[in-house]
Amino acid sequence: MKTATADCTVPAPAPAPVQASDTPVRVAVVIGSNREGRFGPVVADWLLARIRERDDFTAEVVDVAAVQLPTTLSPSPSPAVAAELAKVTPALAAADALVVLTPEYNHSYPAGLKNLIDWHYAEWRAKPVALVSYGGLSGGLRAVEHLRQVFAELHAVTVRDTVSFHGAGASFDEEGEPRDPAGPGAAAKAMLDQLGWWARALNEAKGRRPYAG
Repeated sequence: MKTATADCTVPAPAPAPVQASDTPVRVAVVIGSNREGRFGPVVADWLLARIRERDDFTAEVVDVAAVQLPTTLSPSPSPAVAAELAKVTPALAAADALVVLTPEYNHSYPAGLKNLIDWHYAEWRAKPVALVSYGGLSGGLRAVEHLRQVFAELHAVTVRDTVSFHGAGASFDEEGEPRDPAGPGAAAKAMLDQLGWWARALNEAKGRRPYAG
């Protein structure tokens, strides 16, 4: 008579998790407004201070107002346009992650920001993008929702949490600090925590297997 025997097969150990690199995540902060009298630099300076308080990020600014790009796109830009692209493209290409700061103009985001986005493609692919907005009653959130669709088409990943300033002009004091810093500070921390996680996760994935999109 045969007797039952216990299955003594030892299950294979689970693969060790990939350790996150200690190298700081390189973040490009895109200031998306070039409007005369714009408020964007006030919000950007506050955000950059929050980023620079952390040791897991290094930041570089890409300012739409500092570059003159034509709205006529070309696969072979002229030397003059190539010189303008050289002011912004290297920072976008080198970034592990991006923060895009936008106001809301006419229910959406500015034309200058769209133009900067459209002049690039590979620089956005398989990277995480955090979105910071400011405006009136809506706080720029309608611009944010439009940008999510644009970045999805470019194979970028927008992080879930945002920072938005409603009635932005009255939300900051004369020193460029939020009058009620607790809420924006907590929102920025949550957003940046997610951005750092996605940047490391996507970098590790791309290191194992090239993005196929």
